[in-house]
Amino acid sequence: MRELRSLPKAHLHLHFTGSMSIASLQYLADLAGKPLPDFLIDENGLLVPFNERGWFRFQRLYDMARSVVTSEAAMRFIVAQAARDDAAEGSRRLELQVDPSTYAPFVGGLAPAIEIILDEAARASAETGVQVAIIVAASRVRHPLDARTIARLAARHTGENGVVAFGLSNNERSGTTADWEPAFRIARQAGLPGVPHGGELLGPRHVRQVVEHLQPARLGHGVRAAEDPRLLDDLVAAGVALELCPTSNVHLGVYQHQSDVPLRQLVDAGATVALGADDPLLFLSRLTDQYQLARDELGFSDDELADLARSSISASLASESDKATWLAEVDAWLAE
Repeated sequence: MRELRSLPKAHLHLHFTGSMSIASLQYLADLAGKPLPDFLIDENGLLVPFNERGWFRFQRLYDMARSVVTSEAAMRFIVAQAARDDAAEGSRRLELQVDPSTYAPFVGGLAPAIEIILDEAARASAETGVQVAIIVAASRVRHPLDARTIARLAARHTGENGVVAFGLSNNERSGTTADWEPAFRIARQAGLPGVPHGGELLGPRHVRQVVEHLQPARLGHGVRAAEDPRLLDDLVAAGVALELCPTSNVHLGVYQHQSDVPLRQLVDAGATVALGADDPLLFLSRLTDQYQLARDELGFSDDELADLARSSISASLASESDKATWLAEVDAWLAE
């Protein structure tokens, strides 16, 4: 079997604070002088039931982790470390998602928060060789008007080494999807593709709402589309890629076992699937682990794993010339 860490791939679903390791979290906590509860750093991956209380526990722990990110230095550290971690896993491109609202109070506002992250992404790209791109995301637990503000901010920071897409994250059960349509329209008019979350905590009906109102280029998760063959066919026909995070699905209780994740079903239906780690800090599972899961639990061959890597590259927002280079590198990995 070929070494999966050396398989060239793109990483399209990774959250800012959630990208950290426990060691990184502890380092930033020490830097900020904030003690962390033992259960947040005990090397046991978070497992929660598939209900509101389960999501609440996940969000509470995530907010605890986010509370140590209180400076420009901490923000830069996270971006740089995410790039280094991805470089070690064969990633050629990392599209890191961030909601700037949480970090803005510590650096003088929303615009400085984004500018710091974009600047560090450019520096980390040069250092590691991984193309680090930034997706700015609004949150479902905030008012939709906040999303419009963030969309306008993202629109002002497009261009070379700028924001590459606009997302919508957090609890899928919160709010009414149509209320975020104006924010996505603002982003789209600025040339930013939409990459909202949908179809993990809620099922096919919610996916249809996201597609109808937000017109996504990719769906964050989208795994529940497997429950509706007609919906899945529609997504394939529309070219909407799915950012699948198998370990996250299990740890958040969407599926009981890793073998239950319908990756095979989605791929067999023709879906473009990009594997992602989502929040390694809480799930203790990084990008290569998702490919390992596909191999060990779902029976994917090396040829099929190469196809998944190709899908991740194709679904990325990189230039066509860079995609061609990386796709050739996947072919070389397979020829070894």
